Amino acid sequence: MVWSATSRTRQMTEKFSPAIGLGNCHLQTVFARFHRPDSWVATECHWYYTPDGDQLGLHLPKPLEDCPDRPLVLILHGLEGSVASPYAQGMMDALMRKNFQVAVMHFRGCGGVPNKLLRAYHSGDSEDPRWLAGELRKQLPDTPIMAVGYSLGGNVLLKWLGEDGEGSPLAAAVAVSAPMDLHACSHRINTGLSRFYQRHLLASLKNSLEKKAMEATLADAMPNLKEPGNFASFRRFDDAFTAPLHGFRDVDDYYTRASSKPLLKHIIRPTLIIHAEDDPFIDPAAIPTKSEVGPGVQLNISKHGGHVGFIGGSLWRPKYWLEKRIPEFFRSVSCH
Repeated sequence: MVWSATSRTRQMTEKFSPAIGLGNCHLQTVFARFHRPDSWVATECHWYYTPDGDQLGLHLPKPLEDCPDRPLVLILHGLEGSVASPYAQGMMDALMRKNFQVAVMHFRGCGGVPNKLLRAYHSGDSEDPRWLAGELRKQLPDTPIMAVGYSLGGNVLLKWLGEDGEGSPLAAAVAVSAPMDLHACSHRINTGLSRFYQRHLLASLKNSLEKKAMEATLADAMPNLKEPGNFASFRRFDDAFTAPLHGFRDVDDYYTRASSKPLLKHIIRPTLIIHAEDDPFIDPAAIPTKSEVGPGVQLNISKHGGHVGFIGGSLWRPKYWLEKRIPEFFRSVSCH
């Protein structure tokens, strides 16, 4: 593999090229929601009950089998995402075509089913996938486990890898469009057209909290859902809800402790970070340099691609580049 010596980040020679007619970062970001509006990979949900009395949903398109030649890829979705998200559907399909086993973990309270505890999930919630991977390792002792995380799930995955270092249970990992510096990213998404995404996601978060508040004992312990200011920006939301419900002192403490960027240098396992410089969710300052990542990390940074977009081909015949690139990376790791 040849690396460019002139870029501020280590880049692979195979670069992403946006589809003709889809060069704009916002078109890259939203196109799949209109081109792939319906789920097409049927799954069955298996519930795993956590030590603290809550539950995690694991969605499987096929039953898992303990097989050293068929790695399991655990998919971690983004904020308010689920197994039905177009990127999760596409990646399950692509990986199964390459003979991988796949599973999508729903973070607590996602997928339309409120979780049982006051806490839910957040951008630094590495404990839940770590615990679930441990349970899967008990079930599948001879099967390599890999993971791909999108957006919030990508930051969670990178933080988990950095925390575990050589002790990681994962054989390989890919993070796509991860907000690795939450301080910078909370500012970026509160500017310009990015505020439309912020507004949409905050409305979804409010709806999820209102469903949970139907349980009276949880409603009494929640911060004020009727205060509009609590949903004015991600920073305001994280200060009012995320930080206090998950044991952080305040929003700045949360953003500092949950950001994966300071931990990237400790990643040992083969890891691919895919990111676009025009991502409307993420400040370019969050993109790591070669000196900021560990020996296991490859950086695949492109000028275009939007947020979890990376759609090539043409507007009439789109090609989902991630669904080619990610299985290729996992296959290359599996062959060594």
